[in-house]
Amino acid sequence: MKTNKKGFTLIELLVVIAIIGILSSIVLASLGSARNKGKDAAVKGGLSSMRAEAELKSSGGSYDAICGTTAATGIGSQIISISKDARVPVTTIVAATCTSTATGWAAQLPLASTTLTSWCVDSSGASRETTTAVGFLTPATTPACPAAASA
Repeated sequence: MKTNKKGFTLIELLVVIAIIGILSSIVLASLGSARNKGKDAAVKGGLSSMRAEAELKSSGGSYDAICGTTAATGIGSQIISISKDARVPVTTIVAATCTSTATGWAAQLPLASTTLTSWCVDSSGASRETTTAVGFLTPATTPACPAAASA
């Protein structure tokens, strides 16, 4: 008399569950880096669109009040909004910065993918990743993004 048992053994089920667990951990790890890249893209896009707003709000080519937080004169509230929307951590080493003088402005926000870099835009049209704070051009009164580090 033949007996055919249908079904899986306990060991077969445990092996399948282990394989599924390993694959899901790999997928979750890659999702974390994709999430940070999305946050970085939000920061870069927000700061780039903010440049146009800053030019509109400059009064006769003077950028004195550009970094203010009032909606009528400044883009400071825009930087805060971009930071909150992208959920950039506030404990990063490079802080959010906006500096303006009569001759120019520069703003930077930390990137989510690393704790040492930030994205910087300025009134000269520069947009770049940097590891240092906003500096000043040769007339010491014009804020600018720091030059990219040479390799």
